[in-house]
Amino acid sequence: MKTAVFSSNAPEPIGPFSQAVTTGNLVFVSAQFARDPFTNAFKMENIGTETKQVMENLSAILKAAGIDFSHVVKSSIFLKDMNDYVTVNNVYSSYFIAPYPARETIQVGGLPMNVNIEISMIAVK
Repeated sequence: MKTAVFSSNAPEPIGPFSQAVTTGNLVFVSAQFARDPFTNAFKMENIGTETKQVMENLSAILKAAGIDFSHVVKSSIFLKDMNDYVTVNNVYSSYFIAPYPARETIQVGGLPMNVNIEISMIAVK
């Protein structure tokens, strides 16, 4: 059995998927990109700003599920340019304390809406 999670403080999905889905004590958060949930504008001035908006969107969804970043056990980061890794890592790491979640960072050929970064997460309640 699964239940959709929705936060009005995060962008609505652009396709047939939920912001997150819970099943049992697991929370699967769909990859988010840097779209402001209130203006629908993309925050892409630079990779730091873009990453911060992604993390804020993820935070809102986690909160709607009744949890926060301390519950995240796995993150997947998709980057258009691996040269952005250090900046992304600096912003990303500011949202966590040890023990940190498992993670992979993958360079991809392209992302929806021509964004530079997407991050998805798995958390445990």
